[in-house]
Amino acid sequence: MAMAAVAVSAPPFSHVPSTGHLPAITESLAKAVDVRDTNPYEAIFIVRQVLQDPLATAEALRIKEQAISLLSDLLSQEKKAEELRSLLTELRPFFALIPKAKTAKIVRGIIDAVAKIPGTSDLQITLCREMVEWTRVEKRTFLRQRVEARLAALLMESKEYSEALALITTLVREVRKLDDKLLLVDIDLLESKLHFSLRNLPKAKAALTAARTAANAIYVPPAQQGTIDLQSGILHAEEKDYKTGFSYFFEAFEAFNALDDPRAVFALKYMLLCKIMIHQAEDVGGLISSKAGLKYTGVELDAMKAVAVAHAKRSLKDFEEALNSYKEQLEDDPIVHRHLSSLYDTLLEQNLCRIIEPFSRVEISHISKLISLPIEAVEKKLSQMILDKKFLGTLDQGAGCLIIFDDVKPDGIYPATLETISNISKVVDSLYLKSAKIMA
Repeated sequence: MAMAAVAVSAPPFSHVPSTGHLPAITESLAKAVDVRDTNPYEAIFIVRQVLQDPLATAEALRIKEQAISLLSDLLSQEKKAEELRSLLTELRPFFALIPKAKTAKIVRGIIDAVAKIPGTSDLQITLCREMVEWTRVEKRTFLRQRVEARLAALLMESKEYSEALALITTLVREVRKLDDKLLLVDIDLLESKLHFSLRNLPKAKAALTAARTAANAIYVPPAQQGTIDLQSGILHAEEKDYKTGFSYFFEAFEAFNALDDPRAVFALKYMLLCKIMIHQAEDVGGLISSKAGLKYTGVELDAMKAVAVAHAKRSLKDFEEALNSYKEQLEDDPIVHRHLSSLYDTLLEQNLCRIIEPFSRVEISHISKLISLPIEAVEKKLSQMILDKKFLGTLDQGAGCLIIFDDVKPDGIYPATLETISNISKVVDSLYLKSAKIMA
């Protein structure tokens, strides 16, 4: 596209006097950069004046692109979410002057800037909806598909699963026709996460397999490969295959760690969870104190360490204390929370086994006192453990006692007797056949 010097009408940028502008040159932008740390509002004002320059030469457009990037960062830093939303509308005349690929980059950059501001989920959804409508009118398919993928992810985070699923289903069909492998990887991965949130594991695994198939055909950035491995680990852990899940989490951790991606700590956290779930809590300390683990010390790992210590001690009290102390890191984490129930049951069983080990007959009220749980809950759990043959015993509800039986070694005489009778039966059958032939 030829970039001749063409005067165009200035877009209506807000908060800027209509009587003047700064030339779109490097020196003007440098003024904003110089004051961005000391006076961000002045920097915002200067950048807006640069954007008001009507000149549309190739150099001026390049400077304006840099100015938009700087303005997005400044508005995000000052938590001006509404101004960022308005900026996208105000820039539409400018988008007509630059290539579509650069427009897509600017739009996604501004949406990312809004995402950095806490508590803007609803605004991001509204912003994405507005941009989808604009891209439809402008027939910018490439940008629309990426904004729709972002919208589906936001809808999923807001738990609007029906709308997100409908959008993803349409998007997958459309992108497969265009054979955009890189976008298809993103969408298939998002579909897998969505089905996992809906507790539909078969479809979640199918979508993840589709993402891996598309990823194998192209070069996938390390961060994206790490995301695929992370999702694979989550699905294997959900199926109780913690050893395979640990391997995938390890691969994801290595990818994120190399990129200094903040998701590395979560991959490490889930690695520790897998170790705890396969009763190897003693390995948790070693992983945390490893060279890579020391880089991510913090409450996330402290929470898992507290759970590991409780698991190693078979202490239900310590486990409950860990849950109360690290509620945000344990119960509020949807992945960890899925496994807390089974982990609680395991610890409860181990704790009960530890308490009843010295006894052959013990009052249920005494067990309840030792474990600090209601009698009804203890009695229910003990009856379940007896039915599951976790130990040999019976509940004497009349006396309110648990009677534990000694482990009885199986008597070998019964299998031997059955085998002898079976052999005698074969001999009798053989003799009958021989006698039948003689009689004939």
